[in-house]
Amino acid sequence: MDWNPKQKINGISIQVCLNGYSFKVSDGLAARESGWLGADSVFTAPELQRRYPRVEVSLLTPKVALVPSSFFDESSMRQCLADTVILDEGDEVCHIAVPEFAAELVYSPTIGEMLSRTISRAVLDEDGNAPEVLPEMYYILKDLLKVEEYNRIVASYAAGYLHLGISQGRNLLLANVFRAADFTTAEYFLFLAIRNLQLNPEVTSVYFRTPLSGEEEMSLYRYFKSVERL
Repeated sequence: MDWNPKQKINGISIQVCLNGYSFKVSDGLAARESGWLGADSVFTAPELQRRYPRVEVSLLTPKVALVPSSFFDESSMRQCLADTVILDEGDEVCHIAVPEFAAELVYSPTIGEMLSRTISRAVLDEDGNAPEVLPEMYYILKDLLKVEEYNRIVASYAAGYLHLGISQGRNLLLANVFRAADFTTAEYFLFLAIRNLQLNPEVTSVYFRTPLSGEEEMSLYRYFKSVERL
């Protein structure tokens, strides 16, 4: 990937999982992607050694639950998340509003890694502020509204988990994380969700936020109208 430190850049988005991280640098018209990198490259990658107008750091945590705003109670959010996923006693629990879907996303950023915190302290915005580390599901929900199709599918896959959001127009149909040891299993859950929601993949595009190998992309192309990267 060619890198010109003098090039005008409008932002960087970084995704972190237990196995490493990836990033995308955008100038507003085009983007350059890194693919998955190991933690040992954090302090040597030139893209992580500068400031940006916009910095997003997402953690692919499977510990998430989406709660309608009308039912959300901050005092009971830990129990709400514990009813959905397995929490350890020391797990931190946070929440963030998703007003586009009239919901609160409850999540834990505690998944046994320190990489997301290291990156958020290293890659600052132009004012010197560290970005907040937010769950991948938050950005999936935001990106659903950017897709210019009626049937909208946005997914991420890394470290044995498929993160999936599906909507029709502004109607959210699914926001969930599935444990999938390999990409074939991730595809199974993707197709199962589509079938249960009675969507036709042959007239639907699927958008992935995480890097895909050529083999993974070609496998998806056998079923979907198109496979796109966000």
